[in-house]
Amino acid sequence: MNPQKEEVNTLSSYSELIKNFEKIRNYMREFYVYGFKSRDEYNKKSARSYDDERRRMESWLGDHMSFVRTPEGKNVFISIDSRVSQHNPFYKALKAKSFTDGDITLHFILFDILYSPEVVLSLPEILEQIDEYLCAFENPMVFDESTVRKKLKEYISQGMIKGQKEGRKMMYCRADDIELPDMTDVLNFYSEVAPCGVVGSFLLDKQEEKNDNFSFKHHYITSAMDSDVMATLLKAMHEKSIVTLDNLSRRAEEPRRNRLIPLRILISVQNGRQHLIAYQTDFNVIKSFRVDYLSNVKIEEPTPRFDELRAELDRMKSKMWGVSTQRKRYGEERIEHVEFIVKVDDNEEHIVRRLEREKRIGTVEKIDEHTYRFTADIYDTSEMVPWIRTFICRITELHFSNKAIEKQFKSDIEEMYRVYGIEEVEV
Repeated sequence: MNPQKEEVNTLSSYSELIKNFEKIRNYMREFYVYGFKSRDEYNKKSARSYDDERRRMESWLGDHMSFVRTPEGKNVFISIDSRVSQHNPFYKALKAKSFTDGDITLHFILFDILYSPEVVLSLPEILEQIDEYLCAFENPMVFDESTVRKKLKEYISQGMIKGQKEGRKMMYCRADDIELPDMTDVLNFYSEVAPCGVVGSFLLDKQEEKNDNFSFKHHYITSAMDSDVMATLLKAMHEKSIVTLDNLSRRAEEPRRNRLIPLRILISVQNGRQHLIAYQTDFNVIKSFRVDYLSNVKIEEPTPRFDELRAELDRMKSKMWGVSTQRKRYGEERIEHVEFIVKVDDNEEHIVRRLEREKRIGTVEKIDEHTYRFTADIYDTSEMVPWIRTFICRITELHFSNKAIEKQFKSDIEEMYRVYGIEEVEV
């Protein structure tokens, strides 16, 4: 075979646009979060798939992609300094998602028919004009009444089309153009900090003036890869519906299909990680799921239990330090007690203010001018340990009801003392 011809054939099948975002989502996460893998280490996918997805990423993120040569081969990775990136580069991948032929065709036909606010038509009249458009083709597409009605309803919800009842008929027309105030600064900010910020990024593309007034100390750009999943989960919560989805942790070989009632999304202020809190129907339990591990989300039927379960979760939040519920089954709780005493000097009022500001569900009690007690009853002590460590040089007493966590905490301190050459220490 001619090598040159083979390369041409390979390139002809490659496109920057993507239909299956899940595939590129996984590759981007691997290249950015873990990185430095050789081509052969992506053994779950074919070499052809790896090459196509790598080329796509290079077309969107070329300025951020690098490689190193190792004895195992060329290791490609994505390198982005999130502290200085004013705009999330991963949005470029989401903007490359392609529509189906039917979606894009119906979109342009509808807005060509409803070309001005003065054109007011019923659904049967719109369907008749769609048929006139399509009959010119040898193998025309077919759009049934239900599909067109759903699309019009979607555009009404987005403010693009107006719907008004005249007798028993619903009449449709294009919405008036609305002049929006300059929202560039608002879009610049919220597109980088809010869930599904890619929506703001799309709107920014339409702005003539570009203002880059913001830089972010904590810029969690990887959440962009989960925008599709997040949007579907938020829609399901809005509709109070059940979802089915695949959950794949890094410890599992294959994803597990779950049937859930999504209740809330919680986002860590420390690492930006997004968690879905949901009721798992198979095990009768409310628990958390990492959003970056979820895929193939499908919205099923509405459930009458949504409000009941949301209220139950709100009650549980009084014992949640982070996202862990630590419940064996619905209605049965396991509570752990945490208590420590902090000593402060005369000039350390900021420590007391920090305790009060960051206590969440805990309680801060003043013992004397220099001594304060923190107490909390929570589901999972391990979630609190990193925060407690930030007061380590001021803690004089520490008590956990979870003795395994307490033993590990004290062991870590002893090890730290040994590292720094302090021979005798009592913890």
